[in-house]
Amino acid sequence: MPQLNPAPWFMILVFSWLVFLTIIPPKIIAHSFPNEPTSQAAQKPKTDSWNWPWH
Repeated sequence: MPQLNPAPWFMILVFSWLVFLTIIPPKIIAHSFPNEPTSQAAQKPKTDSWNWPWH
């Protein structure tokens, strides 16, 4: 039963985790968004009251 031989499967597991932990995270961290969000508190929109005739 070849499933019980841990030699090839353990190395595949180690190399796959090595790729996941060393190559992929810097690529994800280096990603930048094209439109950075601005603070909503920086500028408050001016609101005018509505002067509607209610009759």
